[in-house]
Amino acid sequence: MLIRTFEQADYPFVQTIYQQGIDTGNATFQLTAKSWGEWNTSMHSHSRLVAVENDNIIGWAALSPISNREVYSGVAEVSVYVAASAQGRGVGQELLSSLIFESESNNIWMLQAAIFPENKGSLKLHKNNGFRQLGIRENLGQMNNIWRDVVLIERRSKVVGVIGN
Repeated sequence: MLIRTFEQADYPFVQTIYQQGIDTGNATFQLTAKSWGEWNTSMHSHSRLVAVENDNIIGWAALSPISNREVYSGVAEVSVYVAASAQGRGVGQELLSSLIFESESNNIWMLQAAIFPENKGSLKLHKNNGFRQLGIRENLGQMNNIWRDVVLIERRSKVVGVIGN
């Protein structure tokens, strides 16, 4: 498996994997995968990765800004998606650890994610990569007329934006 920088030509494969995650009902409030234009403008231009195996894209990871305010320029939200056929093989781990490295190379000091509590695999993946749970946002939004909770987690960089004593 190779982790490499995302290229625009990868988007149809990324979009398919994104939709697979959406179809589980436990990946995002999004009901359909975003178009290229929507996805491209919602993500940082840096820290976009794909996992490739035998010339096939089997996963992707990217960061989106949480705000356009300058004070939050070093805070980003994490997205990691793995193709259904590649789950349970360490693809998510490779993508997330590479994404953390990329984020720090681009002056991101705080990563966050909001994960449905039912998505145990994603919660475990993030915890294994230094994320900590902040709390549960109860009934944050409706999905198919059902109120859903999300677990809010974060990871503070130990090398970027380090707070002195």
